[in-house]
Amino acid sequence: MNEILEPGMIVRNPAAPEWGIGQVQSRIGDRITVNFANAGKQVLNGRHVELELVTLHS
Repeated sequence: MNEILEPGMIVRNPAAPEWGIGQVQSRIGDRITVNFANAGKQVLNGRHVELELVTLHS
């Protein structure tokens, strides 16, 4: 699923739920930078972390 991520998408890391939801800042190859509500900016290796897309309901 990581290969479809684009800047602006909202995600969560199921391996670290305490980070809260985050917004994808960039994805270059397997390096994904996400700004999480409770953990700040994190650079993740997409080979080792499978992020979940979050749908926000209005």
